[in-house]
Amino acid sequence: QVQLAESGGGSVQAGGSLRLTCATSKYIYGSPCMAWFRQTPGKEREGVGAIDSIGRIYYSDSVNDRFTISKDSAKTTLYLQMNDLKPEDTGMYYCASGPGRRGSCPLAPRFQGRDNYSYWGQGTQVTVSS
Repeated sequence: QVQLAESGGGSVQAGGSLRLTCATSKYIYGSPCMAWFRQTPGKEREGVGAIDSIGRIYYSDSVNDRFTISKDSAKTTLYLQMNDLKPEDTGMYYCASGPGRRGSCPLAPRFQGRDNYSYWGQGTQVTVSS
């Protein structure tokens, strides 16, 4: 049973934009933390951004000022608006939700386990060409 469903990935040229969508159930949407992660083959999974239940937002330094995370409670959907895309943004993008850790939504790899992010989508591929 798919709990989180990502969409919106694709291939764009550097400088372009994409908007990722993560549709989920009301139960999962109510989790304290909802986040986006990305992974490229051979590299460690990287946290991109997260938003908590009261709207506090966390970003990775690598995407700050280019990516915007938001959510729509009526649609129980999480979004990731990605602007000024770079080739290094290429990867499989996953959305995840869960309780977080100690009142925050951590992005570091060592905090990406099921204890903090219980539910994961299957991912959507983003490819940025130079």
